[in-house]
This record gives sequence, C-alpha cells and structure tokens, in this order.
Amino acid sequence: MAEGSLEAPERHPVPWRDPDFLDEEKLDAEMRRQFDVCHGCRRCHNLCDSFPRLFDLIDESESLELDTVSSEDFRGVVDACTLCDMCFMTKCPYVPPHEFNLDVPHLMLRYRAVQRKKGEIGFVRRQLAETDRNGRLAAPVAPLANWATDTGNTLVRPVVEAATGIHRRAAVPKFHGKTLTMRARATPVSVNRDAPAFGRKAVVYATCFVNYNDPETGEDALEILARNGVETEVVYPACCGMPKFEHGDIEAVTRNARRVAAALIPWVEEGYDVVALTPSCTLMLKFEWPLLLPEDDDLRRLSEASWDISQYVVDIARKEGLADEPKPLDGGVTVHLACHARAQNLGQKAAELLRLIPDTDVQVVERCSGHGGSWGMMKENFDTALKIGQPAARRALQADGRWVVSECPLAGDHLRQGMERLAGDGEHVPEHVPHPIRLLAQACRRQT
Repeated sequence: MAEGSLEAPERHPVPWRDPDFLDEEKLDAEMRRQFDVCHGCRRCHNLCDSFPRLFDLIDESESLELDTVSSEDFRGVVDACTLCDMCFMTKCPYVPPHEFNLDVPHLMLRYRAVQRKKGEIGFVRRQLAETDRNGRLAAPVAPLANWATDTGNTLVRPVVEAATGIHRRAAVPKFHGKTLTMRARATPVSVNRDAPAFGRKAVVYATCFVNYNDPETGEDALEILARNGVETEVVYPACCGMPKFEHGDIEAVTRNARRVAAALIPWVEEGYDVVALTPSCTLMLKFEWPLLLPEDDDLRRLSEASWDISQYVVDIARKEGLADEPKPLDGGVTVHLACHARAQNLGQKAAELLRLIPDTDVQVVERCSGHGGSWGMMKENFDTALKIGQPAARRALQADGRWVVSECPLAGDHLRQGMERLAGDGEHVPEHVPHPIRLLAQACRRQT
C-alpha cells in the first residue's frame, strides 16, 4: 500500500447473500467501526446531510464519542444518504485498499436491506420504486397525470402530498404517451454511411426515465449517433433497479440485472457497444451489478461493453472525428456534472461533449444538486435537498449562461428549482434543464 493511500479506490463485492449481512448486531458493530473513523476525520462534513447528522449526534452525546450515541439514532444518518457515492469516490482517504476499509454507501445499503427485512420501508416508497409499472400505467393518461402533478396545480398537489409524501412544491417527472421504444420503432433513424465512425454499432439501453419520462433526449441521442455513422437498436427490457437499490431491495435489483443482461448480451456478442442514456443506469451496469453478482460472467461482459452516452460521443470525436462540425449556439452553457457520472471516474465527459460545439463558453458546476433520486422529492427532505443543492444553484446563476444542462434529469429539475429560489432581479433561470446531448443535437441541426 502506497503511503497516504494514493491508489485508486477499490470496491469490494457486496456480500448480501451472507447470513451475517442482515445480522443486526453485526451491522451495528460495523456501523460503529466505520462511523468512528468518520468521526476522527470529518472530511465529508459538507457533502450531504448524513455526515452533519452523524457528527451532531456525537458532539451532543455525553462522552463526545460514539459509545454514548444510541444505535436507534443512526436511522436519521442513513435516511439522509442518497447513495451518490461521492464520499467513496472523491473524499474519503480510508476506502479500500486502505486497511480501514470504509465504504459508507454500501454500509447504508446494508442498513436499508435490514430495514426492508423488518418491513420498515414504507408502502408508498416501495410503490414509487416500481418505475416500469408506473410508466406503463401513466403513459395512456399522460396529459391527466401531468396536469395533476404540476407544481402549479394548487388543488391537486396538496392531495398528492398527503397520499404519497411527495412535497407539493417538488418538481416530478412528466410522462409521455409514446415511449422512446415506440418512437424508435415508428421512426427509424437513417445512418450516415459517409461518417468517419461508420461501422460502429450500439444497442441503446433506453432506461426507465428516458423511455417513459424524457423520450426527446433519447431521440436526440439516436439522431447524433446516426449522424455519426453508428447503427443503433433501442432495447428496454426493464429498469436497472436503482430505485429499489436505494431501498435495500437487493434481490429485486439482481433479478432486473439478469433480465436486462439476458436481453443485451446477444447484442454484445454481435459486436454492439451498450450505451445507456442516464448516468445512474450506466453506474448500475458498469459497477453495481458486478459487485452484487461477481460470479456472473454475463454481467462482467456487459459492464465492460457499457458506455454513458456523453462518454460514447466524446470517444467518437476523439477516435474517428465527428461527421460534421456543429454550429455555435447563441450564448454560453453551464453544465452540471451528475454525481453518478462523477462516480464512474470518467472525467468531465458532459463538458467535453459541449466543447465539441465551436465558440461555446462552457462553465462547469461540480457540486451535488441535492436531489438524490426520489429522496429530494419527499416532504421531509425537500427543503434540506434545496439547501444541499444551494451552492450548485448559486454557481449556475453566477455563470449567467443562456443554457443550463445536467446529465441527470432529476438533478436538472431540482437545480432549476434551486435557482428559482435564489434568483434576484434580472438573473436568468431557464425553463428547462436538459441533457447535454440535446444541445449538441440542436447545434448539429444548424448544419441543415
């Protein structure tokens, strides 16, 4: 081990099938071991609300140490974790291969798995995680669903809040009657056979969010790939399981992993790359699934073949070159880097993507939006989520670009709401915070 733990972080497989994993006494002992290291370091104090809650518990205890903190109080620390992975990837000096072997996100996952075993994950939270079912049910009545959940609907949103616990002011995803898979079948894209990257083949994993809630981003991604000679197929067998992962339902995540892999591996065997359209889903394919089922060779191969859409387009630009140079946009761009994109250790691929557009001033916001999946929508978390995202929102306002984009669609909506709250007279708040691929597609269309 190099002095100072200078090696790259290493993630160990999650031993969720080991009987000790769900043993409450052993879990408590491990939480106290890891939290004691956190207490002695406190480097993560400003990442999220989990660590301040932990440190407050210790500082307000009788001994000022963990030994006089009740284990029951750990629940509040866990509830504030969004599984963003930033403590593991960017802050903690004690992650493996360091001998202290800290992995706080997977520790929180273990706690939630125990909560689930005990029936402590609420019914509504479990239903919100059924993204495929919810998408299928909402699609036929999309206009009605979107009307009812609009933040401006002061009659219905209080009722929604009472029924679901989702804060009445929290922006929630919109639904579409025609999913991305439907649109791709109805209007196939024409591949540019003269493009330098012609010959590449990619199977596009639509993801539940893009498929049901944001198909326009998928259409723009398919257009960019086709312009650059990439033959594509859109496949969506099931959700990656991230919403259920957040609630500790590891068994359901592994079922989805095997189902998705069964659909995608035949394409990989035919020489196709796998391109996912949201960073959380790419993170699951690349890293989390193989850690849950390390013996599954299909998941390993799928991990090696998977790309984030921004990463993939930047790779084309670097290796073959784009088919056409995009035209400049009117105004600068502020790009928010999603935590789950940063956790993939790819570098600032969204910013690199936007810098492919000539004469475009690109400002980067590399702070958490505060959203954290469904966490930031909930009544008990919404104001805290806005507080956590305040530095990112303030930075986006100060950048004063015409466009604000984010790789994470939920983070984008939350960031916009944070900007709205902070904005003073004359400060620009965008109506929408899209994925960066949408701006690239807009810039490329100016060719024609």
